[in-house]
Amino acid sequence: MPRLDFLLRRRAGAKTPNQQKQGKEMGEVSGNDEYESWMKARQLQRPEDQLELTDAELGEEIPKILTTENTNIIKNLVIYSFKDGGFVSAPSLGNTVTLFQFEGASLHVDSPEAKAQLSSQGEEEVEVEAEKTEEKAPALDTDIQEVDKEVDPDADAADGEAADDEILDDEPGAAQFGPKKKLINQFNFCERAALTFNNPYRTVETQTIPPPRSTFGGNVLQWVIYDSYAEDYAQQQKEREKDSKKPPPKKDESKKKEDKNKATEHLNKKYLQSWQILERMVNQNIYDEIAQDYRYWEDPSDEFREEEGTLLPLWKFSYEKTKKLSVTDLCFNTLYYDLYAVCFGSMDFVKQSAEGSVCLFTMKNPSFPDYRISTESGVMCCDIHVKYPYLLAIGMYDGNVAVYNLQSNTREPMYMSQGVNGKHLECVSEIKWGPDMTDGELNFYSASMDGRVFNWVLMQNKLAITPIMTLYLDRELGGCPDGTDIKLKGCATCMVFHPTNPEVFLVGTEEGLIFKCSTAYSSKYLMTYQAHYLPIYRIDFNKYNSNIFASCSGDWRIKVWEDMRGEPLFIFDLAACVGDVKWAPYSSTVFAAVTTEGKVFVFDLNVNKYKPICIQAVVSKKRNKLTRLAFNQKLPFIIVGDDKGTSTSLKLSPNLRLKVKPPKKQQWMDQATLETQKLEKLLSLVRELPEGEKIKDTATTVVSGRN
Repeated sequence: MPRLDFLLRRRAGAKTPNQQKQGKEMGEVSGNDEYESWMKARQLQRPEDQLELTDAELGEEIPKILTTENTNIIKNLVIYSFKDGGFVSAPSLGNTVTLFQFEGASLHVDSPEAKAQLSSQGEEEVEVEAEKTEEKAPALDTDIQEVDKEVDPDADAADGEAADDEILDDEPGAAQFGPKKKLINQFNFCERAALTFNNPYRTVETQTIPPPRSTFGGNVLQWVIYDSYAEDYAQQQKEREKDSKKPPPKKDESKKKEDKNKATEHLNKKYLQSWQILERMVNQNIYDEIAQDYRYWEDPSDEFREEEGTLLPLWKFSYEKTKKLSVTDLCFNTLYYDLYAVCFGSMDFVKQSAEGSVCLFTMKNPSFPDYRISTESGVMCCDIHVKYPYLLAIGMYDGNVAVYNLQSNTREPMYMSQGVNGKHLECVSEIKWGPDMTDGELNFYSASMDGRVFNWVLMQNKLAITPIMTLYLDRELGGCPDGTDIKLKGCATCMVFHPTNPEVFLVGTEEGLIFKCSTAYSSKYLMTYQAHYLPIYRIDFNKYNSNIFASCSGDWRIKVWEDMRGEPLFIFDLAACVGDVKWAPYSSTVFAAVTTEGKVFVFDLNVNKYKPICIQAVVSKKRNKLTRLAFNQKLPFIIVGDDKGTSTSLKLSPNLRLKVKPPKKQQWMDQATLETQKLEKLLSLVRELPEGEKIKDTATTVVSGRN
């Protein structure tokens, strides 16, 4: 407290005795005002609002006491009681804070439970000892004790006192009988095991009388064998006659069964149709944003880009059972624009799958195909009839062709090729429906790797086959030793019919040649194009000018040709194997292609005759390869397929589908006429060449690193 008093006095501005003494000495020596000014400078500045304390207040001791009471506990806590219908004060929690709590099996010695346990153990031990002493003590001891009592009467008094002491010991707090034992540890236990007695094995033997034996011998001749077979045959005939004489089942029962089966099938179809509608509704709700983009989204960034466009990914279509197969062909339905067929097989001819499939997907349900067709061999191509959109023709890897009716049954084909002579010897590479015959019969054409083109006619009960052409190469080889000449056959990889002349068709071969053929002439080619150096994968005619067609090949090139012209008009090098090329249905100068590097290329010859206006990677370059491409005939989107069984839908941006504006004086012209004039104007620039100069086979290289 003296130290605290000193500090408070110093804060209040009071001088210490040493300071007063020192001031007096300095004043006596100097005798001038310098000392006072110096002392004023050293004095502490005292604030005006400082509290002034008296000596009693300064000397007062302020104690600080540390208590165990928790001041943060709420003392006036109330809760609502539904029983009393009002708020009731809740009990206080107390100041104790439990840090660790463990429930053990040990008991305190002074606790009533421990005392009861010890007393029970002591009584049991005393009873056991008493029983032992009674058994061992002889009868003579009792007599001796009686004599001793008579001789020494003081002993009785001593015994009485001892008994009293024993009675006092039984009272609470007294010593217990016998030695105290430790409590049993509940965690220390011994395991008991029991061995059962195994009964000994017993052997029981029995002895029976052996069966009688006899020796038999005879001669087996040919007529004896014949007679035995004749008897057996006669017996079988009698049994068959008995079975035939049985009354046939009643017609009413058979009709009832048929009616029941038909009713159940009809009901199942209704259930299936309702579930399909429900599934479409659920998927449209889930993918509502993609569905809105599919119909109404337009890329606004195209306004700020010139000669460039983009592809918007929409849905991915896949089927669980076809994930290990490749997409071998794509074909849109001719009536329902949002329904398309996907063929699943293998593009690797060394490793072929044991089964194939055809799935028909719709944009309304991207999660599961609407129709599924399973085949015993990989499906390589398909085509949907223009007039009857429910008829689907497919070509398979084993050389067979089949026709399915999607309205009736997809499990079994309506028509199927049969026999070795009634099919192709190798895989069918392309299949196309032809125009109806004069009798109204439907027919289609197929091209195969065996170098033959067949025409198939749908008769009443079977497929009628007619060979159209065998593709022979114009290469001369040495003759055989017997003098016969050998002709090499070309392997047909693709086929396409002329848009306006159904008798003319083009066939691409594995040798890189394109043959222009006719169904009326089976021995001659109308023209041969030396098109590519590697196999040709696809040929497609322009939708607005039937004399213009494009071809793609494994030599990385796309070439645009004009009918009856030996040199190509345009050549594009995509720096990767080109799997498919298709002309756009909405423009005469736009076409698209896919490569094995997983990219989609879109060209517009009217905008840029040298480079594509869109290059976009759709799948991973290392894992997947794009194989097929298809344009929708009504909406601006495309479908691409890869080698993992997945087909992806992509929407074209506005720059990829520009329309031709009619001139002011010709506003009446339709879009088809304008597109035809646009293509003719472009071709006139390419056709005008100096005299004596030819188009060289020099390709325009496209930078494949652009995304």
